[in-house]
Amino acid sequence: MSEMITADLVDLDLSADTKEAAARALAERMVALGRVTDLDGFLADVAAREAQMPTGLDGGIGIPHCRSAHVTAPTLAFGRSAAGVDFGAADGPADLIFLIAAPAGADDAHLTILSSLARQLMNTEFTDALRSAGDAATAAALIRGDEVSPGGEGVGAEGAEADSEGAEGAVSAAPGAAGSSQGAAQAAAGSSQGAADGAAPGAAGGSEDTAAASAAASADAAAGSTAPAPAAATGTDGSAPVPGATGTDGSAPAPAGGPASGERPFRIVAVTSCPTGIAHTYMAAESLENAGREAGVELVVETQGSAGFTRLDPAVIAAADGVIFAHDVPVRDKDRFAGKPTVDVGVKAGINRPAELIAEVRRKAARGEASAPAHAPSGTPVERAGDSTEGYGTKLRKWLMSGVSYMVPFVAAGGLLIALGFAIGGYKINKAPSVMDHFMWTQADSWGALLFQIGGVAFGFLVPVLAGYIAYGMADRPGLVPGFVGGAISLTINAGFLGGLAAGLLAGGVVMAIQRIDIPAALRGIMPVVVIPLISSAIVGFLMFVVIGKPIASAQKGLTDWLSGLTGTNAILLGALLGLMMCFDLGGPVNKVAYTFATAGIAVATPSDSAMKIMAAVMAAGMVPPLAMALATTVRGKLFTPTERENGKAAWVLGASFISEGAIPFAAADPLRVIPSAMAGGALTGALSMGFGATLRAPHGGIFVVPLIGNPLLYLVAIAAGVCVTTALVVLLKGMRKPSPESAATDPAEQSAAAPKGTKQPVAA
Repeated sequence: MSEMITADLVDLDLSADTKEAAARALAERMVALGRVTDLDGFLADVAAREAQMPTGLDGGIGIPHCRSAHVTAPTLAFGRSAAGVDFGAADGPADLIFLIAAPAGADDAHLTILSSLARQLMNTEFTDALRSAGDAATAAALIRGDEVSPGGEGVGAEGAEADSEGAEGAVSAAPGAAGSSQGAAQAAAGSSQGAADGAAPGAAGGSEDTAAASAAASADAAAGSTAPAPAAATGTDGSAPVPGATGTDGSAPAPAGGPASGERPFRIVAVTSCPTGIAHTYMAAESLENAGREAGVELVVETQGSAGFTRLDPAVIAAADGVIFAHDVPVRDKDRFAGKPTVDVGVKAGINRPAELIAEVRRKAARGEASAPAHAPSGTPVERAGDSTEGYGTKLRKWLMSGVSYMVPFVAAGGLLIALGFAIGGYKINKAPSVMDHFMWTQADSWGALLFQIGGVAFGFLVPVLAGYIAYGMADRPGLVPGFVGGAISLTINAGFLGGLAAGLLAGGVVMAIQRIDIPAALRGIMPVVVIPLISSAIVGFLMFVVIGKPIASAQKGLTDWLSGLTGTNAILLGALLGLMMCFDLGGPVNKVAYTFATAGIAVATPSDSAMKIMAAVMAAGMVPPLAMALATTVRGKLFTPTERENGKAAWVLGASFISEGAIPFAAADPLRVIPSAMAGGALTGALSMGFGATLRAPHGGIFVVPLIGNPLLYLVAIAAGVCVTTALVVLLKGMRKPSPESAATDPAEQSAAAPKGTKQPVAA
């Protein structure tokens, strides 16, 4: 936390009268320290997050926050307003305002620390200490969780003197401190936040916290224990949380409304989530845990936040008597909780009225109300992996990418085998007889023919696999049979890849339509095995052979003829376009469209010269971004963080192997500089490759298949030119801004040495 907030990021006399003005005042401090590169762009991202849901909380707290591409390092700014600022809370204006800025590609450790702070905002001792802090240094130290002694180490002398009474009693409530809003006695009895000695934030709030609680509760459920909830204990001596912790007198805590001695406590599992997954997610979890302790129930929370989440142990869910969902985005794997009394509310309800939610789920359990049981995982593979609110366009893209992702291994294996066959046996190897009839162990030509023919068989699966798994993404396993049948028919009628795309979408649509029909119970057992494959295959086959097959085959032939006729300027422009697409999203949908377009051209026994030029241009452009990032971190390492410099070493190998994803860590951290630079270099490389007439039969392999490339020397020149252009642009653009605070030291050891001696290093949960 020490690098996230300093005294320069604290304003104890915030004079803003609107939430927009408050956010601007705090953001200006971030800009002054180089934590934010574009003030207006960042504030627009804050406003967009605020528009989704107000960030005001009961108790006089406002937590505007967002992820933004304009943030260089995870940062927290704090402002205290005497008049208060309206952030939409039910109980009035906020006087404590925390502006949380997370980079678009923030790492899990930083997000976990921020989420731990969010949990501490539910602790009244912590907020009271901030309200009484005498100077900015003291407030920053409290938020970081530093020890604030009367001697003033880590804070200004005036702050230490003025706040010696308030801070000394409140530091134990800083991030990582134990306690509930009811006072020190309950804080001693138990807290989910870790030891009460001013430990750094992160003792709770992340996925490890959920995992630990889940494991403890699982063991408790298996043993039939009557101990209190596993998230409920930290001794006053700072020891680790212990399920069923006792008070200082050795007696177990007995909250009002709790179970009588010897009775099994009521058990609840909860899930919290919010759009950003940084603040509200963890504050709701903390609020529910505190309310659960006060009500005497066992309550374990799964926080589905930005830092990822760890699923609750199935044994914990099975032993639960009720479920609480406090969320503003869809709950992942919701079927795990089916068949239990459930309360489903927004995340702010989990923060503001947790006791009511616990009481409501207990009433539902008493009445025997439960959600519908889950007979099988609902939804298709694409739906289970995504958001239930996704539009049709997003789902269509995912369906197509599902087919492409399963097809690519066949492309790589088959293409490389064919290329090796040509390398060993020469370019007439495609006319060799079947190795079943003629194979000589000592002749290189026989081995070349063997590899070529194996690769040809692998290529024969491309279109059926593409169609089958598009249908699978739409309709799950029932879509596989009609999808494969439609893909095979596409090959039979020479409709190629376009036919495969159409067959996959048709098969998935037909199966989805059949599944909507109300079938008598007696027939449901044979539907997935007999009825759906039979009817769907017949319908898809009829449509492909009789209705749409011939027009698609004509379109496929027209596309092939157009590619074969590309020469001169048209070919160079196509190479530049494909280079732009390959570098736009680095392995994403646009990249895959360009790659699939290229592999479709060579996925035949005798590809045209133009198709092989396109494949060469696509691979060359895809190698540029990771190689350029590796070179940039080598020539101007000071412009990059230590983590990025380490990633740069790996990017050499990834780029040389044609793995564009090697540049993703750099693009995620600084997309506005990295992606345009990569696209410029990729476009140049694609254009040069086409202009030089380089050809490639293999669909993958990077520099390791250079011997199989036509005009290999000019091909390498094209790659080098693109890498140099991208490197120069990245270095130029990054050099125009202030360096990230994380890159001030050349390595972690220097950073550690540069840290103040009295500063405790945060420990991520």
